[in-house]
Amino acid sequence: MQTVRSRLSWNIAKQNSTFHAVILACLVATLLYLVIRLAGILLSHPQMVWPLWPGCALLVTVLWLVPQRTWPSIILAAFAVFVLCDLQAGVPLSSVAWFILADSVQILIAAFSVRYFFAGVPRLNSIVSLRKYAFFVAILAPEAAAFLSAFGIPGEYWTGWKIAFLSEVLAFFTLTPTILGWVSDGAAWARKPRAYHVEFAVLVTALTVLGYITFTASGSSSPALLYSLVPFLLWAALRFGSLGASTSVCIVAFLSIWAAVHGHGPFTKDGLFDSVFSLQVFLVFTATPFMVLAALVEERKQTQVALQESEERLRLAIQTGRMYVFERDAVTDAIVRSGRCADILNWMDDPTRDRGRQFLARVHPDDREAYAATETGLTPENPIYQASYRMLRPDGSVIWLEESGHGFFDGKGGLRQTIGMVADATERKLAEEAISGVSRRLIVAQEQERARIARELHDDLSQRLALLQIGIEQFKQDMPGPSSRARQQLDDIAKASAEVLSSIHDLSHQLHPSRLDILGLVTSLRGFCREFSQRHKLPVLFVNHNDIQKEIPKDVTLCLYRIVEEALQNVVKHSGAEDATVELSGHGNQIDLCVSDSGTGFIPEPTNGEAGLGLISMRERLRLVGGHLSIESKPSHGTRIRVRIPLSTAGQKANKQEQYKGNA
Repeated sequence: MQTVRSRLSWNIAKQNSTFHAVILACLVATLLYLVIRLAGILLSHPQMVWPLWPGCALLVTVLWLVPQRTWPSIILAAFAVFVLCDLQAGVPLSSVAWFILADSVQILIAAFSVRYFFAGVPRLNSIVSLRKYAFFVAILAPEAAAFLSAFGIPGEYWTGWKIAFLSEVLAFFTLTPTILGWVSDGAAWARKPRAYHVEFAVLVTALTVLGYITFTASGSSSPALLYSLVPFLLWAALRFGSLGASTSVCIVAFLSIWAAVHGHGPFTKDGLFDSVFSLQVFLVFTATPFMVLAALVEERKQTQVALQESEERLRLAIQTGRMYVFERDAVTDAIVRSGRCADILNWMDDPTRDRGRQFLARVHPDDREAYAATETGLTPENPIYQASYRMLRPDGSVIWLEESGHGFFDGKGGLRQTIGMVADATERKLAEEAISGVSRRLIVAQEQERARIARELHDDLSQRLALLQIGIEQFKQDMPGPSSRARQQLDDIAKASAEVLSSIHDLSHQLHPSRLDILGLVTSLRGFCREFSQRHKLPVLFVNHNDIQKEIPKDVTLCLYRIVEEALQNVVKHSGAEDATVELSGHGNQIDLCVSDSGTGFIPEPTNGEAGLGLISMRERLRLVGGHLSIESKPSHGTRIRVRIPLSTAGQKANKQEQYKGNA
C-alpha cells in the first residue's frame, strides 16, 4: 500500500512539474514575441539587419533564472517564436535555418558556461565575474554563432558576420546585465532611502533628456555631443554600481537606435550596413568601460564592508581579551599603542606613546637580547615575526607578552614601519607551568614506582625463584632412585623456573635501568641496543660520534634512554624496517640523538591533529628538560627522530625537578 501511494505521489508531482514547465514555456514565448515585435518597430529594415537582437539575450537570461529541467520546453517554445517572427518579417526560409542553427550554438555555450563558472545567477559586481561573463557569454558565444548566421544575411559574408556578432554582443552587454541586476538587487534597491531613489530618478530623467537631444532632437547632430553623456554615465557607475551603469547604457542604446532608424543623429551619414556597424561599435565601446568601472566600484564597496567587519571583529577581540595594537616608526623610534595597553603594562607614565629603546629597557634582561634580534632579522622577503618575552612592570611584577608583527620597508630595503599586536599571555604561561609541574610530578612518580617495582622483582621474586631452583636441584640429588620420567619433569620445572627468573630480570631492567647510574649513558645505550637486537631479531647499530661528558644530569640520561626505548619499539610495531640506527653525539654544551630507520614512514602531523602516545610522551619528557624534538618522515621514505638537549637548560630543569622530588 505504501508503495502504491509513493508511486501515485510521484506521478502527481511529475504531472505538476510538466504542467508548470509548459505554462512557463508559454509565458516565456509570449514575452519573447512581444519584445521582438516591439524591437522590430524600431527598425526601418528589420528583415536581417538588427543593430541589437534581443531574442537570444532574453532567452539565456530566462534560462539562468529557471530550473534546468525546464530548459528543453522553454528553448523549443523560444525557437518557435524566433521562426514565427522571422517569417512574419519576410525572412527567407534558408536564412531562418541558419539563424536557428546559430542561436542553438550560442544559447548552449552561454547557458552552460554560466552554469559551470557561476554558482547560480551570475552577478557582474566584480572584475573576475565580469571577465568570465564577457569572455564566454558576450564574446565566445556570439562569435561562434556569427559564423553561422552570417550565411543568412545577404551581401558580403564578413560584413554580415560583423553585424551579427555585434548585435549579439550589444544585447549581452546591455539587456542581460540590466535584467540580472534588477532581479538580483531589486529587493535591496527598494530598501534604499528615499533620497537614493530620488537621485536615481534624477539621473534617469537627465540622461533621457540629454540622450534625446543628442540623438534625436537636433537632426544630424554633431559627434561632439556624444561626450556630454560621459558625466552621467560616470555618475551612474560611481553612485549606483553595476545596476546603474547597465540601466543607463540601456537608455543610451534605446535612444541611439531609435534615432538612427528614423534618420537622426551622427550614425545616419553612410549606408545601411556602415551606419549599423558604426552604431554598434559606439554602443559596445560605451558599455564596456562603464561596466568595468561599475564592477571596480562594487569591488571597492565590498572590500570596505569586509574591512569594516574585520575591524569590528578585531575591536571586539581586543576588548574581550587582554591585548593591544601598536605601530612603531623605525625612523623616529616612536611607538603608538591602543588604549588597552594601560591595563596590561600598568606603567606610571602614558603607555600609549613612548620610544622603542624605552620599551626594550623594560623587557626582562634574560629575554632582551632575543627580543631585540627579532627586528634586526626582518627583511623584505621575511617581514613577519613572532616573539614571546617577559616584561617588568613598575610594581615589580613580571608578565608574559606574545607579540606578532609585520615590518614594512622602503624602496631601498630599509625598515620603515612595524605594526602588530601584543597579547598578555601571563595566565596561559602560569597554566602551562602548572601543567608542566603536574606532568613533572607524574613522570617522577612513574619513575619512582617503576624503581620500586623493579626492586621488588629483583630483591624479592628473583631471590625466591633462585631459592626454588636450588631446592629443585637438592631434591633431585636427595631423591633416591628417581624414575626417568620424574627426573625429566624435574628438569622441565627447573628450566621453566630459570626462564621465569630471566624474564623477571629483563622486566626489572626495563622498568628501571639501574645500569644508567653505574655504567653511564653511552654504555647503557650500547648494551640496550644489543639486547633489543637479540630479543626482536632486528639489527640495531649504535654510533657514538663524540665523547659525551660524564657529568650529565640524571633526568637527561633517563630521558634519552626512554626516547630510544620508545623509538625502537615504534620501529618494531609500525615501521617494518629491516634495521635501525641510534646515533648519539655531544657538541659543546648540548647532546644530540638521532634514531632512524628505512621503513614505511608516516605523516608526522596527522590531519586530525592527534599524535600517538609515544610521540606525546617523548615531547613531554623533552619539555621537562628543555629539549627539542623534530621528526622527519614521509610515507615509504623511512623516519628520523632527532633530539637536541641543551645541558645548561637541562641543569636548571633538573634543579626544579629535585625540588619537586623533595616536595613529593
